[in-house]
Amino acid sequence: MLELQNVSFRVNDEGSDKEIINDISLKIPGEKLIVITGPNGGGKSTLARLIAGIEKPTEGRIFFDGKDITDLSVTDRANMGIGFAFQQPVRFKGIQVFDLIRLATGKKISMADACEYLSAVGLCAKDYIGREVNSSLSGGELKRIEIATVLAKASKLSVFDEPEAGIDLWSFQNLIEVFKGMRNNIGGSSIVIISHQERILEIADEIIVIRNGQITANGKGSEILPRLTGTGDMLPGCEKTAPVKA
Repeated sequence: MLELQNVSFRVNDEGSDKEIINDISLKIPGEKLIVITGPNGGGKSTLARLIAGIEKPTEGRIFFDGKDITDLSVTDRANMGIGFAFQQPVRFKGIQVFDLIRLATGKKISMADACEYLSAVGLCAKDYIGREVNSSLSGGELKRIEIATVLAKASKLSVFDEPEAGIDLWSFQNLIEVFKGMRNNIGGSSIVIISHQERILEIADEIIVIRNGQITANGKGSEILPRLTGTGDMLPGCEKTAPVKA
């Protein structure tokens, strides 16, 4: 479904080039939940942004369903079926949750339709459908609403950048159940999650480890996870529980 061919990404840092992603070649198959993990600063989130089109590769090409999308914009990629959920969801003052879900579908939907998407992510629809997407919502609520919009869009490829960031333990536990539900109903789509959380790694079909901008391991979750949590030699500090937000 998604293929990266010799992709590199570098930035100018105080007059010299800094390599963030270094010659990565990778295939993301359909009907899989893939978790990309690795040490902080290793290039995980940058890779997600390259897939979504937020950043453009310095070198290499990206293909989606056989089409070269390297030079396509975020909007063009979204229209092709690539959904992206930010590490910190965007707040939209003046826009209600119903409006956000309707915009995600790109068509007219009923209130009942929107409520189904909210229920799928564990939110009581009647409590949220008319609420404004602003600071009155917690980090966990925003994350689940954002996931509801990804579900509403019915993306072929859904990319989640560290969905556990900034949410409390209770919200994290609910988030795991949401991802399990998405995995069980994956259909012909794919899910890519950027995370170091062991409980998210546990539900992965495949795990990709990135360190210093390069892939250091790639394989079935059942094979890679014991190497990460058992020895720690590839991923120091693999987190067993979600950080609790004060």
